[in-house]
Amino acid sequence: MKYIVFLGDGMADRAIPELNNRTPLMAAAKPNMDRLAQSGLAGMVLTVPAELAPGSDTANMSVMGYDPRRYYTGRSPLEAISMSIEMEPGDVAFRCNLVTLSDAAEYDDRMMVDYSADEIGSDEAARLIEAVNQHFADDEIRFYPGKSYRHCLIWKNGPLELGLVPPHDILTRRIGEYLPVGKQAGRLQQMMAESAGFLAGHPVNRTRCKNQLKPANSIWIWGQGTKPDLPDLASLYCLKGSVICAVDLIKGLGICAGLHIVEVPGVTGNIHTNFSGKAEAAIQEFRRGQDYVYLHVEAPDECGHRAEIANKVRSIELIDSKIIGPVWDYLEANRQDTGEDYRILVLPDHPTPVSLRTHTGEPVPFACYSSDGRDFLPAQAYDEINCSQTGYFLDEGHQLFARLIRDGFKSVQPE
Repeated sequence: MKYIVFLGDGMADRAIPELNNRTPLMAAAKPNMDRLAQSGLAGMVLTVPAELAPGSDTANMSVMGYDPRRYYTGRSPLEAISMSIEMEPGDVAFRCNLVTLSDAAEYDDRMMVDYSADEIGSDEAARLIEAVNQHFADDEIRFYPGKSYRHCLIWKNGPLELGLVPPHDILTRRIGEYLPVGKQAGRLQQMMAESAGFLAGHPVNRTRCKNQLKPANSIWIWGQGTKPDLPDLASLYCLKGSVICAVDLIKGLGICAGLHIVEVPGVTGNIHTNFSGKAEAAIQEFRRGQDYVYLHVEAPDECGHRAEIANKVRSIELIDSKIIGPVWDYLEANRQDTGEDYRILVLPDHPTPVSLRTHTGEPVPFACYSSDGRDFLPAQAYDEINCSQTGYFLDEGHQLFARLIRDGFKSVQPE
C-alpha cells in the first residue's frame, strides 16, 4: 500500500464577498480534489486542540500523527533542526523574521507593514543577518540565516517564559502592544529596537528601496522552544516515508519523525513555487520504494496572510492540476501494473482567512480516497461546506494519520 498526504497550508477560509460569498476552495476549479471527495470519504477534522495556538507547527504536527499537547515544545527548534543547527540541552531557539515596519520616531509607535519584507531573497537576507550577528552575537546568543525572511536565534540557557507574538498576526497594527514580555524580555526588545537603527541604512535595504521593494528594516523575534523528542514514524508504523516541502518548519518535523527530506529545485514557499517539481519528486520517491509521502505546499497560507484572494484561489488550482492530478495518475497506473493499492489524503493544516490575514483554529475539511474502496462517505465537492455536510467529524486531529495508515475510518461513526 502506498500513502500520500497532500497538505495545502492554510487552504481553508471563510466566505468572501468578492467571491460571491464563497470560500477560495469553493471558488477554485479543482476537479481532482472534488473527485477525491466524491469517490472516497470526506469530513471535518480539528487539527489543533482548543488550548493551543493554531499555527502551522501545532497543526502539521497533528496531521503527521503526533498529539501536540504531548510533543509540542515550540516552533523554532523544529526550524533549527532543519537548518542543521546543533542544539544543546538548555538551548532555546527563536524564530527571527526580517520584517518591514513603518517609520516613526519611537520604535513602539511603528506599524507592522510586512512580516516578510516583500519575501526578501535568501542571499540578501543572509547579509542582513550577518550584520545582526555583528551587533548582537556573544557567548550566549547567535543568529543563523535561513530562507527568505525566516531565520533562527539560539540563546544558550535562554528563557522560555515569554510572551511573544508572531508578526503575521499583527499586520497593520502598532507594534508597541505586541513587544516581548516576560523573563528577560528586555534583551529581546533591545535587539529588535536596535536592529531598526542599523538595518534601515544597510546597503541591501538601500538597494531594495531604489528598486521599490520593501526594506527589511527590523528583526522580529518569536516562537521560542526547546529541542523536541518525537517517536520515529518508521518504527511506529513500519513505513519508509519522505517529506517534500519548501519551509524549514515542516522539514524539521519530518527529520524528527524519521522521514527522508527531499530537496526540490525551485521551491519557494509561495505561489511561484515549483509545483510540477514537487509532483515529480513524490513520484520518484514512490518509484524508489518509499511507502509514504507527506507533500506540503505553503502557497495558500502565504496568499491568506497577504490578503491575495485571486492568488489564493489560483494556488489551490495549481495544487490540484500540477500536483494532485499527476501523482494520482501515477499511483493508479502503478496499481494497474503491480496490483498495489494506495490511499490519498488531502487537507489544510488550519484556515488562513484572507479577511483576518492570520490563522484560525476551526475544523478543516479533509477527503480520503482508498483505491481498495475500504472507506466511502462522499461529499458533493471538496470544500468547507460540503465536507461538513457528511456529518463525519474527528475532534482529535492527531488520530487522522493512524486512521489513514492503519485503523481505517470506520472506527469513527459519523454524527
